[in-house]
Amino acid sequence: MFLPLRDKNPRSTMPVVTVLLIVANTLVFLYQISLPAKVEQRFLAEFALTPATFFHTLGAPGIPLQAALMPLITCMFLHGGWLHLVGNMWFLWVFGDNVEDRLGHLAYIWFYLLCGLGAGVLHLLLNANSTLPTLGASGAISGVLGAYLILYPRARVVTLVFLVIFFFTVELPAVVVLGWWFVIQFLSGLQSLGMRTAGGVAWWAHIGGFVLGVVLIKLWPQRPRRYAGYA
Repeated sequence: MFLPLRDKNPRSTMPVVTVLLIVANTLVFLYQISLPAKVEQRFLAEFALTPATFFHTLGAPGIPLQAALMPLITCMFLHGGWLHLVGNMWFLWVFGDNVEDRLGHLAYIWFYLLCGLGAGVLHLLLNANSTLPTLGASGAISGVLGAYLILYPRARVVTLVFLVIFFFTVELPAVVVLGWWFVIQFLSGLQSLGMRTAGGVAWWAHIGGFVLGVVLIKLWPQRPRRYAGYA
């Protein structure tokens, strides 16, 4: 098992958007857990992405299109617990700053949101009848990971490696760390296709976000690099 701790990849700008995304996700989660249990359930029912509910309300009489589509965005800022939140924000912090540096702040916002939307759409298509709410920034962050893999495959990532009861740190190229991460997501996603209940982790949202990030970063205009680093 790999856990990236930090990367050795210089940047030329402050990761303002990455920090704001972390703050926004944290504040929303703090608000979410401050709600009484029944109110929190209604909050998640309205703002998380529940496939069966989404398709039921899409085009339903009396429900504006923007209201039906809103969970595709709002679900990116909700989380199921502290571990879920911290894990997502950790990966965003480690890898997001360099992608933001390369794209520029405004473009990075659009890139992040588009990856999250693509991840949500793939999850909907593969789980159309699911009544389980989906929430979390994982799909959007997966897109950031895909972009990082393409932009900086040789960047060194200080990684915590777990081997049964032993653990140690080692510097690995990003292509190994993120490539292994994607393989785990893909194999888990294949396994989930044979399950009647798509609970737990939305593997295909991760896969969809990552692949979309890989594709988009190849098409997206990028700022010229201003420093010598890894490519």
